[in-house]
Amino acid sequence: MPQSPFKTPSDSLQNGRMTKKTAQKNKPDFSLEDSHNGVICGIDEAGRAPLAGPVTAACVYIPPESRKLEFVAAINDSKKLSKDKRETLFDLIRAHALFGVGMAAPEEIDELNIHHATLLAMKRAFEAMNKEAPAVALIDGKFAPALPCTTQTVIKGDGISKSIAAASIIAKVTRDRLMATLHEKHPHYGWDRNAAYPTPEHLAAINKHGITDHHRRSFAPCRKAPV
Repeated sequence: MPQSPFKTPSDSLQNGRMTKKTAQKNKPDFSLEDSHNGVICGIDEAGRAPLAGPVTAACVYIPPESRKLEFVAAINDSKKLSKDKRETLFDLIRAHALFGVGMAAPEEIDELNIHHATLLAMKRAFEAMNKEAPAVALIDGKFAPALPCTTQTVIKGDGISKSIAAASIIAKVTRDRLMATLHEKHPHYGWDRNAAYPTPEHLAAINKHGITDHHRRSFAPCRKAPV
């Protein structure tokens, strides 16, 4: 029988802590979620560094009945997953968890700055997941938006919490798909490949073709570029 792509080795712990030997192999789990009572969601973002497109956030709640499903074991920080695995998990998370997506447009990024625009996108993602009233929101990073529930920031949370990791997948795939769509109208920049990050390809295209309405004019490479 072929092995399932979602089966992974169980995590090993020593005295309740991850050992150095296994730290690199372990995936996020539900320990943080289980340290709280009630509905616990995770929030993460994608797209702080790109030169164009929105910053995108997702809020995910994985209910108890879905935690037992086989694919949940494979949920990890989106950056550690292949594109194909992210796409597969994206569909499964959407099918078996509650989620919301929020964005802040380039104009909002330029007006507010990327930090405050990211918090706005996170707040919108939380509000979009309106089928539940979370008691606690676990948020990747050092800063939390103002939410009507308890918040807990978690540095590198997408490698610690399953809910945050699931949110990282939803946010990244959503944004990558949007940039691939925008690429069809603006093919010079390679957004289907670089998702608008400041790659040599993207920077060269800005110097040659200028910027579009989707570029973040407050970001240094765009400020002096021709329109």
